[in-house]
Amino acid sequence: MDEFAFARAEMIEQQLRARGIRDERVLAAMAKVPRHLFVPEDQKNRAYWDGPLSIGEGQTISQPYVVALTCELLEIAENNTVLEVGAGSGYAAAVLANLARKVVTLERLPELAQLARENLEKAGCSSVEVICTDGTLGCPSESPFDTIAVAAGAPAVPDSLKKQLKVGGRLVIPVGRSRRQQDLTRVQRLSETEWQTDNLGAVAYVPLVGAEGWAIGD
Repeated sequence: MDEFAFARAEMIEQQLRARGIRDERVLAAMAKVPRHLFVPEDQKNRAYWDGPLSIGEGQTISQPYVVALTCELLEIAENNTVLEVGAGSGYAAAVLANLARKVVTLERLPELAQLARENLEKAGCSSVEVICTDGTLGCPSESPFDTIAVAAGAPAVPDSLKKQLKVGGRLVIPVGRSRRQQDLTRVQRLSETEWQTDNLGAVAYVPLVGAEGWAIGD
């Protein structure tokens, strides 16, 4: 018996459907993933709360609505290979894994990369590869990707990520001049040399640190 089943169902109806999430595959993936396995033990009673939660190392597990919105904007097909930048505790990667054929998720902090691996194993997600590396540079060895999700705010869209996106693919990333305030941005690759960028509204993410992101201490 899943003691969190009611809380998860309530999350779907009150936080996602009520805010306009309509993709039934996304809603089903969010309903299937046990979010409580991806939060610290002392926060399990808030696992399905309508907001982000601290997971240590100055990082957070994103608000459920933001995860669902990102997945919906990516328009992921079942045969897609997805790149995620910012594994955190592994939660969003688990949701993505229920939508795509394969997920590669990058995490620059070794402690969180290991935590994500352990959490994903507990949740039975075998189609996710966790790599500890500078996520702003992407993963050239696995590219190109059908879709790319970035779970941290960047000062600009990293060129490395744009170039690792397939023609016709989509990238969703928070972009802004502030380390704490950004606009959720969707980038679609139209051709080898053309991209279309759409601003989807204000968000607040932890900063994307790396060679093509914010420097530590900025």
